[in-house]
Amino acid sequence: MGVPDERMQSGTMAPEEQIAPGVRRPPHLLWAMAIGALAVLLVLLLGTTLGTARSFAFERAITAALRQVGNPAAPTGPGWLRPMMIDLTAMGGTTVLTLASIGAVVLLLTRRLWLTAALVAAATLSGSVAVVLLKRVVARARPDLAGRLVEVDGHSFPSGHAANSAIVYLTIALLASQVVHGRATRNVLLGGAVLLVGAIGTSRVYLGVHWPADVLAGWCLGTLWALGWWLAGARLRSAR
Repeated sequence: MGVPDERMQSGTMAPEEQIAPGVRRPPHLLWAMAIGALAVLLVLLLGTTLGTARSFAFERAITAALRQVGNPAAPTGPGWLRPMMIDLTAMGGTTVLTLASIGAVVLLLTRRLWLTAALVAAATLSGSVAVVLLKRVVARARPDLAGRLVEVDGHSFPSGHAANSAIVYLTIALLASQVVHGRATRNVLLGGAVLLVGAIGTSRVYLGVHWPADVLAGWCLGTLWALGWWLAGARLRSAR
């Protein structure tokens, strides 16, 4: 116990918060996701802001495929799918994401991981502001569907649920992976975050409250945001 305390008092980083072995560069999967995300985000943003159509052809096709033929107010699929999608979409709502962020920060603080806790707090707070500002700039209307399965308001692009869930869950997983030892554990953290974010975004399209491009843009924004904060965390740890 004496060694960690002395190191912290002298202004150096505690052993627990040093970057874990084998985490000197972002995972290859994250780089691939980020490159693809940047390309898709630029295309969607330009298409949505400069295009004359209110939706892309592929969006209308996907949206129509998720509704029963001849009854656009009713979603396709078995009866249990609708409540499952509603539950999944709640995982990307403001309340759940706020609790997840606070819980992660508190847990990191109890582990004396001060830098990681500060990075998570800064990333999630600034990310939510960025999403709100981008929505206001683009000001895209939501799908005009008779069968929305949940009530929503506000602008559509990018999907707040998709973007904010990626910002919160991916950033937490990536920053935590910098101080977690064991490749398997890091892979589980990242893989779980990716699956959860993917499910949340998919639920928004199924529920009829977002165009697919809104969700794709949200995923892209959140992925790039998470990568940026991973790089910031790695740089700060290397400099100390």
